[in-house]
Amino acid sequence: MSDLSQTDDLFFNRTGMDRARVEGLTDEALSGADDGELFLEYSQSEAVVFDDGRLKSASFDTSQGFGLRAVAGEVTGYSHASELSEDAIRRAGDTVKTVHAGHGGTLAAPPTGTNAHLYVDDNPLSLVEFETKVKLLADIDAYARAKDERIAQVSASLLGSWQAVQVLRPGGIHAADIRPLVRLNVSVVVAVGDRMESGSFGTGGRVPYDEFLKPECWKKAVDEALRQALVNLESVPAPAGEMDVVLGPGWPGILLHEAIGHGLEGDFNRKKTSAFSGLLGERVASPGVTVIDDGTLMDRRGSITIDDEGTPGQRNVLIEDGILKGYMQDRMNARLMGVRPTGNGRRQSYAYAPIPRMTNTCMLAGPDDPAEILKSVKKGLYATNFGGGQVDITSGKFVFTCTEAYMIEDGKIGAPVKGATLIGNGPDVLTRVSMIGDDMQLDPGVGTCGKDGQGVPVGVGQPTIRIDGLTIGGTAA
Repeated sequence: MSDLSQTDDLFFNRTGMDRARVEGLTDEALSGADDGELFLEYSQSEAVVFDDGRLKSASFDTSQGFGLRAVAGEVTGYSHASELSEDAIRRAGDTVKTVHAGHGGTLAAPPTGTNAHLYVDDNPLSLVEFETKVKLLADIDAYARAKDERIAQVSASLLGSWQAVQVLRPGGIHAADIRPLVRLNVSVVVAVGDRMESGSFGTGGRVPYDEFLKPECWKKAVDEALRQALVNLESVPAPAGEMDVVLGPGWPGILLHEAIGHGLEGDFNRKKTSAFSGLLGERVASPGVTVIDDGTLMDRRGSITIDDEGTPGQRNVLIEDGILKGYMQDRMNARLMGVRPTGNGRRQSYAYAPIPRMTNTCMLAGPDDPAEILKSVKKGLYATNFGGGQVDITSGKFVFTCTEAYMIEDGKIGAPVKGATLIGNGPDVLTRVSMIGDDMQLDPGVGTCGKDGQGVPVGVGQPTIRIDGLTIGGTAA
């Protein structure tokens, strides 16, 4: 059954709404607007948490609703409701029409359709029994505790969601998508004497639960969480100062996402509040640095068959060989900037209007051997895992906390360090990339990006890279 057929069952057959009447209400609400859409959503989500040797919590939620948006110039009218009915849509239409009363705009052309389908339609929440999910988490707990007597606590969780959406535009134009999403998290705490340290690992994607039920998958998650915790148990206070930094492949791409990616979103650049504003066609990074945002990767957490405006997900080159090539655009900002939408109009749910957001943001591989990159550093820091961070879009300044990092001494990995932070400026740090590894990796599928109060699933990736002269905040006396 196609996405459209399945979503028709949810939004029309089940609710009793008539498609032709709903299309007429959409046409009427957006007559005279420059852009807009009716966004219909039905979603299910669950979370099962195992902690301290027992089932701690289990939740299941179903939600549905619509968001109706009308755009006139730079002004947006948005109305939403959890009630899927023609009366509710009619009332919403009366509200959003006020933003374009007397405007007389010409409606923007609709998105081009797509035949691509990047993930299965199956609902992962209904394919595996609850008891099986609980047993999985109990097996994780038992396996972890048997691995090492220093383990003091184990937490494991399984999260899943299934979202069906349909986007209706004037003239009977529509697009639909069904999006599964799952995630497995494991964290452990180890203790020796009075010292306690933690480690964690997560994995996920737009796939069923099947992969995570396999012992080779969940045991790998436990092993990695324990490895990180034991590394932290041996860590020493991080030094402070300016030094060369080597970032590992995969998840360290979160620094790229935060420090650089947000600054390449269309709304910040249209308003000229980004450090990258007005720099199209100019060199913003070292030669060899190519950054893409790719929503078309199969089964990835940040992938989207269509965005939340109906535009197909795309592979967008943002920086090519150090030259700024483009920004990530939703429909409104693309129209106001005179460029095409890039499939980056995303929203957390029907209760939010779409805004420009990243999907899977990656730096592509280069020519260098990762081992040679490490050997090239006389004294520096090797960072392989990150926690939280902060970035100022206007200035580009960022601060990131390393959750796993090591000293580099004479080209060799040394002692693990604790409390290291990376401090810098996004546009500046791109020009300090001096070596790019040939080992590009994607993250394991755990990213969630926050912007304007909305969270959406995203992916990151990068190869091993060397950055010259980055400021390190440390805790060493």
